[in-house]
Amino acid sequence: MQRRSFIALAAALATLAGATAPAHADALETIMETGTIRIAVPQDFPPFGSVGTDLQPVGYDIDMAMLIGERLGVDVEIVPVTSANRIPYLQTDMVDLVISSLGKNAEREAVIDFTDAYAPFFNGVFGPDSIDVGSVEDLDGQIVGVTRGSVEDLTLTDMIGDGVTMRRYEDNNGTISAFLSGQVELIATGNVVAAAILERDPDIRPEIKFLVQDSPCYIGLNQGEDALKAAINEIIAEAKTDGSLEAISMEWLGQELPEDL
Repeated sequence: MQRRSFIALAAALATLAGATAPAHADALETIMETGTIRIAVPQDFPPFGSVGTDLQPVGYDIDMAMLIGERLGVDVEIVPVTSANRIPYLQTDMVDLVISSLGKNAEREAVIDFTDAYAPFFNGVFGPDSIDVGSVEDLDGQIVGVTRGSVEDLTLTDMIGDGVTMRRYEDNNGTISAFLSGQVELIATGNVVAAAILERDPDIRPEIKFLVQDSPCYIGLNQGEDALKAAINEIIAEAKTDGSLEAISMEWLGQELPEDL
């Protein structure tokens, strides 16, 4: 979608909103007028966001932010945030969007709005292609490595039967090392940890066998910004269709986008 189309979309939605809501500054209109969009991104959560060797932010979320700026035709002001301050930055108008591996829940939906999902974030059971496992029932007789006390540990423990052995490690590095060294052939972990394994050894590809819990990432924005939300959703939809989002996922997660994202 071209820049003129976004402006037209913003005007139409603003007109509709004006009939039922008090007048307020429209975020998309301001972005287009100033030529800059301010986007909060993670600084300490690779591969979604971290500091590269050149001290510049890199990662899935940074690439997503730059794609949005490119398709809106505006400059991107990257604002590094932590998990604790990313929503306050949005609420106090320090940023226009939060692209920071943000999950959706009822508590957050009470204070901010969300676009469509743009990135997969899930826990599952991973292993080599040679192991034929496609469901929790197929784990009978298998040994599964997991990080002790993690979400996937607690969730999978409630799902499995007595025939499954859970081998627990004290942190994600322990779980990764166990998989890379062949101590376990299956691990229950998040797709972010699976991406870290792929980065350490590209020849050992942990394939997803089945999902344990699915919690995709959404872009956060302030409530009432219907025009901005519509514009970002259009960008996300186009990026899924034209392969741009798939390329970002392959670059940082080493996995194709799920079909139902």
